[in-house]
Amino acid sequence: MPIYEYYCFDCKKRVSVLFRTMAEAEAGASACPECAGERLRRLMSRLRVLRSEENRIESMAEDASLLSGLEQEDPRALAQFMRKMSDETGEPLDEEMTEVVDRLESGESPESIESSMPDGDGGDDAGLGGMGEL
Repeated sequence: MPIYEYYCFDCKKRVSVLFRTMAEAEAGASACPECAGERLRRLMSRLRVLRSEENRIESMAEDASLLSGLEQEDPRALAQFMRKMSDETGEPLDEEMTEVVDRLESGESPESIESSMPDGDGGDDAGLGGMGEL
């Protein structure tokens, strides 16, 4: 029984669809399990390579280009670092963090972003989780 991943244009989610037979999968007739929408685009499934946390951290520490812009307080470098951390941990960025990273990539300062976010009250749990102070 094959499982394929799709992007649903109706609910804007990445979903997995289980087909009972290969013939059913090849026919391509599927509906979103979240909203029953039929506007789906098949995605390339993620491939996972199991590595220890120590191994992941070591490989990131060896990547000088990843950390180089952080010393100069470059917002684009912070965005690149955040995307890399998301990739390495296998945790996708939620909608709010995607907005933050997009704004960092456009060159906006972490302080400016944090002050404009709904929880940007400057408290300990606010905004970028302390990432604003490079």
